[in-house]
Amino acid sequence: MKNIVTFALAFACLVTVSRAQMVIKPAVGINFTDFSKDASTGKYESKVGYQIGGSIAFGNKWYIEPGIFYVMKSTKYVNEGSTGEDIDFEVGGIRIPVNIGVKLLGDSSGGFGLRAFGGVSSFILTNVKDFDIDDFKKAQWGLQAGVGLDFSILFIEGAYEWSLTDVSSDLDDVDVGKSRSIFVQAGVRLRL
Repeated sequence: MKNIVTFALAFACLVTVSRAQMVIKPAVGINFTDFSKDASTGKYESKVGYQIGGSIAFGNKWYIEPGIFYVMKSTKYVNEGSTGEDIDFEVGGIRIPVNIGVKLLGDSSGGFGLRAFGGVSSFILTNVKDFDIDDFKKAQWGLQAGVGLDFSILFIEGAYEWSLTDVSSDLDDVDVGKSRSIFVQAGVRLRL
């Protein structure tokens, strides 16, 4: 009996997903990242980074949207003390967001639409400029929230991400804490 119920639930989920609208969304964008801790002799300032990748949205009014992006984040530590130099942090990696969203305005016909979304993300570090990669955590986890505008087959969206994990645990010079990022991206919506 348990197998029959499990099979029935799996079949119902498969039918629901297969009937749901699917949209592939390749995108490019910019990001601004800073860190949560400032030292007594300086502060962090966000610099412009970039991302490229895409996501797939499943659903109509409510949707789930997993994605994958290559991201380059850049932050500058400005030393305001009498000694020491400014430090540039440039880190790159794979960002994997998973969002749940709702269409607030518009319909599935594809004209104009307004969406709100939120979810979780992971950032898998692949490279660091001017630092030892072992000084940084290889995986970081975060929460995000954002809005998107759809114009026919085009879209633009912005999201704010709060890191749940520290960026580094071994940097001697400065304590960076958690990252905070703003992501702005645009792309096309390809309906299947």
